Amino acid sequence: MAKIPASIEVAPKQAIESADLPGLFPAGSRVYITDIGTDPTDVLVQAAVRVAKLGYKPVPHFASRRLTTKAALEERIKRTVGEAGVTDVLVIGGGLEKPAGEFGSTMEVLETGFFEGNGITYIGVAGHPEGSPDFSDAAAVEALKQKQAWAAKTGVNVRVVTQFGFDAKKFITWAEGLKAHGIDLPVHLGVSGPAKITTLIKFAAMCGVGNSISFLKKNALSVTAMALGHNPEEIVSPIEKHFQANPAGPIQQIHIFPFGGLKKSSEWLVDRGSWSKNSVQSSAMAASH
Repeated sequence: MAKIPASIEVAPKQAIESADLPGLFPAGSRVYITDIGTDPTDVLVQAAVRVAKLGYKPVPHFASRRLTTKAALEERIKRTVGEAGVTDVLVIGGGLEKPAGEFGSTMEVLETGFFEGNGITYIGVAGHPEGSPDFSDAAAVEALKQKQAWAAKTGVNVRVVTQFGFDAKKFITWAEGLKAHGIDLPVHLGVSGPAKITTLIKFAAMCGVGNSISFLKKNALSVTAMALGHNPEEIVSPIEKHFQANPAGPIQQIHIFPFGGLKKSSEWLVDRGSWSKNSVQSSAMAASH
């Protein structure tokens, strides 16, 4: 049976400097480039250029409330498209109670027209299966409806990429429940790659996924789990079974947060069959030439 496909994300500095990156992923893999609002446009563009040169598909993040001005946004889009051939991005709220610049929401960023006007044909938007401290579940559903309407109007292919979590049942129920609200966007569920439990708890606290921390502590803080670390299969296996039984359903992919390192996550994805060993080897050969 088909294994569930996977994308992965890297920090801009990793994208530019990591010696492990050439040949680490299959050619054409979606590689998301994170934006936490601290890197200048030059760095984000440089990261996208290197990811593209290595044969992967760069997917830069645009964190709406961390963006400064409309002019700066337009310049960044034009440069990532022109210099790195970007056609796919992720547009998220970006946290922050008070916007850093001119944008208060993802919709305000989408409605500039800059993405579709510069050749962006695929856009990921955020999903929160475990809720968010920043808004209610009803507000989250309404926001997804608006993004779906925007996709229908512009012809851009929009998908939902979720925050990471550890409760497979909750993730599946949330994704399948979107239909009841009239939302039929494809869903890519965020999961952590192999990592130490302590590392995961730290990142969960930083990302505001409090429910994940409770779930982790309840289910993973045995002596064995602490020694062996987080095994992603505990969440991915049930999601994959659901994906295999419902190939036309909303869940189409997993998105990996490589908290335990890029190499560990890549090796795990190859071992489990989400990434083909042959395509990783071909990518490595291409990168060495």
